[in-house]
Amino acid sequence: MLTRGNTAAERLMQGMGLHEALGATDPDAWLELDAEARLVRPNAPESQSRDRALVPALALCHRDGRVREAALEQVAGRPELLPLLVIRTADWAGPVRSRARELLPVLLAGAEPETLVPLTALVLRLARRERGEFAREAVAALLQTARPAALEPLLAAPDRATRRFAHGLAVERGLLPAARLALTAEADDDAVVRRLCAEAALALGPTGDDVLVPLLRSRHPDARSAGVTVLRRAGRHGDARPYLTDRSGLVRACARYVLRQGGAEPLPVYRALCADPSDRGIPAWAPLGLAECGEPRDARLLWPLTAHPVPSVRARAVAGLRLLGRTDLERLRPLLDDPAPAVAREAATALLPWADRLPEGWLLHRLTARRSPAHTRLAAFRLLRARGGVAELRAAVALLDDRDPSLRALAAPAIQQWEPPVGGHHDPTELDALLNRCTHLFSEYVLLRLRWRAGLPERPRTDGEKGADGEAGTVPEPGAAPAHPANSGAPRRRWRVRAIIRAWVRRTNA
Repeated sequence: MLTRGNTAAERLMQGMGLHEALGATDPDAWLELDAEARLVRPNAPESQSRDRALVPALALCHRDGRVREAALEQVAGRPELLPLLVIRTADWAGPVRSRARELLPVLLAGAEPETLVPLTALVLRLARRERGEFAREAVAALLQTARPAALEPLLAAPDRATRRFAHGLAVERGLLPAARLALTAEADDDAVVRRLCAEAALALGPTGDDVLVPLLRSRHPDARSAGVTVLRRAGRHGDARPYLTDRSGLVRACARYVLRQGGAEPLPVYRALCADPSDRGIPAWAPLGLAECGEPRDARLLWPLTAHPVPSVRARAVAGLRLLGRTDLERLRPLLDDPAPAVAREAATALLPWADRLPEGWLLHRLTARRSPAHTRLAAFRLLRARGGVAELRAAVALLDDRDPSLRALAAPAIQQWEPPVGGHHDPTELDALLNRCTHLFSEYVLLRLRWRAGLPERPRTDGEKGADGEAGTVPEPGAAPAHPANSGAPRRRWRVRAIIRAWVRRTNA
């Protein structure tokens, strides 16, 4: 239900100006106005008895197609109404749609370049709708022949879709030099624009510093990888060596490729970088790069680095050992207590496939010890959860009262997703106690189902409380279907429906 003055359409009915009533010029605001205008009550007090057909913006959104078609003639000379004309080109009424499509190319030709920025964003959003492609084609046709200066505001538009559209047209027309494309590939925050500009810059052929330097210094891996790759074409294979230890795996792979194309093998370089475990100047990503192109015997260089004084080197050494398939439980276990969160995280990741071989008590102690840092408790929880069964439930229940809110937030979903152990040996009394500590996370029916699947009886009722069968304090046998709450008819109906379906399936298959 609309409230008085709550929408742009109602503010227009009160006599407010279009831009003031709209409050924003993003595409969604115009599309919402189009929808809201048809919901304004014609006799509402906030309308002040104004005829909506006399307000041009509301007339263009009127529910009567004849009013909308007549209002199209008022758009000429009023550029603020162009967005609503664009919307009418996708109108469900054929006459309205046809007239709007006749007017749009003519009025677009006289629009200022700055006006095209929000208009293009709306056009691209509208193109997702049925019959909405016409406006996009009209704008594209205009920009295909427009002066290069007309594209400049669009190239810097805040809307990502608009920037993609404008850069695509600029590249197609060949309006941007390679250096300009490289600068855009370096700095733009949209991956599609970066990739488009990087590929276009390299396709133009120049490999000078005005193209290479912006790409190589970019903080985005896709731009850096493009810059490293073009070093081969520039004949500067040796310049790829510093990128062997880049933080991006894609860039490291491109650097290895360029070096090999120049006749140099990257593996000896990695081995030399990781040879001295006491060297504090080892690049942080060198151990992982060694594992990416090394051999299993290179693990002998990585094991000493797990005790390196620099935490980032220790973490990448553990990741490299996992990549090489060299996981030693006894040597990795102590790294769960590493003071660096990255090291503990990598150690837990490496140990996950063998979580059931780690002592449960040892992990639980790290989860519950008051002095254990948060990242150690998180690593222990990941491993306990990987064990499944009662061990997972113990760990999740223990985290319900953890002092760290981020860890407490992990406990509830883990308990709600917990699956009871099948065929394992567990203490029913302990399992009953654990489930009793988290009853607030389940509805009564779900909890009864969970207890039944775990082989536990329904929780005994208090004295004098009667169940659905009219008997006080009854406890079903383990494995029996759970009794439904006395005042809940929906679960009982579901059981009846399931029984009917099963009977029908048996008759069908007979």
